[in-house]
Amino acid sequence: MTTPISKAAAERLTIFVDAVIAIALTLLALDLPIPHGDTNGAMLGSAAAHGKEYLAFALSFMVIAAHWRAHHEIFPHVRSLSGRLVSLTLLWLFMQVLMPFATRVITAEGAFPVRFSLYAVVQVLASASFALIIREIRREHLYGTDGPPRVFTQSLTRSVCLAAVFGVSIPVAFLTEDTGAYLCWLAAPIALAVARRVQDRRTSGA
Repeated sequence: MTTPISKAAAERLTIFVDAVIAIALTLLALDLPIPHGDTNGAMLGSAAAHGKEYLAFALSFMVIAAHWRAHHEIFPHVRSLSGRLVSLTLLWLFMQVLMPFATRVITAEGAFPVRFSLYAVVQVLASASFALIIREIRREHLYGTDGPPRVFTQSLTRSVCLAAVFGVSIPVAFLTEDTGAYLCWLAAPIALAVARRVQDRRTSGA
């Protein structure tokens, strides 16, 4: 078993995560194009021309915020750290910081499947690394209660589902171009709802 680090270190790691997420969101906003025009119509037309950049920003903001929220649901229960948990958290943070770059790529011109797949891969790795974070916390008993809180199972299920949805969207992007690939992402809430219902049934049955 990995030698645990103190609770104070767990709190410092949470503060560090908050700071990195804030930087990632700032970098995301800095890339927003500024509309130009001498008239109201020209200004609105310029903004409409950059619509895909604004939509990508909104999507990435919600994704990063969802990752941050999941982290804050889990780490209040963490009472100690292991070296592996710190490494996995840094890997997860690397994906968050990489997201502004992936957002710029997906809104650029060029081969859609490659641009789309880069963004999807970042999401797969972010979700998968967070699933590994939860697994490490549970395996090494780094939580403070007698048993793992239910939120661990819920967050693990969510992370696995998201990794699967984004993973499936990659080959779909090469087969159907943009429409089918984005439809895969829209299916994510449905997949999460189904997984949550199955999980609730198992819990009630147990």
